[in-house]
Amino acid sequence: MDRRLFLCETRQNLLNAYTDEQRAGSLMLTNKEFLAGPPLPKTEAVFSSWGMPALTEEQIAEKLPNLRYVFYAAGTVQAFARPFLAKGVRVFSAWAANAVPVAEFTLAEILLANKGFFQLDRRYRTEGFRNAAAYADHFEGNYHNKVGLLGAGMVGKKVIENLKPYDIAIDVFDPFLPDETAEALGVRKTSLEDIFENCPIISNHLANNKETVGMLDYRLFSLMSPYAVFINTGRNAQVVVPDLIRAMKEEPGRTALLDVTDPEEPLPAGHPLWSVPNVVITPHRAGSQRKEILRMGAYMMDEYRRVTEGRAPLYEVSMDMLRTMA
Repeated sequence: MDRRLFLCETRQNLLNAYTDEQRAGSLMLTNKEFLAGPPLPKTEAVFSSWGMPALTEEQIAEKLPNLRYVFYAAGTVQAFARPFLAKGVRVFSAWAANAVPVAEFTLAEILLANKGFFQLDRRYRTEGFRNAAAYADHFEGNYHNKVGLLGAGMVGKKVIENLKPYDIAIDVFDPFLPDETAEALGVRKTSLEDIFENCPIISNHLANNKETVGMLDYRLFSLMSPYAVFINTGRNAQVVVPDLIRAMKEEPGRTALLDVTDPEEPLPAGHPLWSVPNVVITPHRAGSQRKEILRMGAYMMDEYRRVTEGRAPLYEVSMDMLRTMA
């Protein structure tokens, strides 16, 4: 019965990600129950979602001595994967499923940003119709416009795919993107400086690792044109927040759309970002929500069937991949 363990910080997270049918005949525990309980030597596969415990190698050996697989119905596995991989446990992530709504959210923001949408309500209310319309006229719209993407991982590639019907040129900064892949995707590889200086829309999808922390600073934000828009639906550790605030205040025509404010999330009252009128902040909504979460569980159940039937998996994570994954 306990060959499959559904394990998460809360039962609700498991109920959100996996159907009753998918969980039938399996053990379901919260992290607290699991850590307080006895070892589970029969368990071969762990299924989880947001709230997967970060176990040490010693805890894995003691509590799950015969574990072979971890299936994670959520996005990044950076917080827990390494000890499992070090113990020879194979890790699978539904990052591809979570990439779908993030890329959809990003696409919507790009299309609206190219119309000047995100400052129009405030400007119409405070400056009147003519001034708001005059502001919008500085934006070129979407046809034959250009977008700069920072990172071409799973989400970045999905954004590229979603942009194809709109005749928008795409510039990409990604040192790990092979030239032949860039050519196949129909994008132009270039530098961070080129993107910030020449792209009216800049969308961040960089991996969250020590190499990218603080990478986006005033030197880059100050290059943005007077009506450029910076979109962040990934992680905020790459952004030097005081530098972003400075650049937004210096040029009120610019806009920053922040769906993440890591490490301060939720953003505390009184934080300087709240006082900048051309910074739009949303509460981390780009990823999977409600029914979309079931897509991630479905991806992981399909992955489980693949590996247990001897077929090639689609979403396995390796130690090497953690260097560049979000």
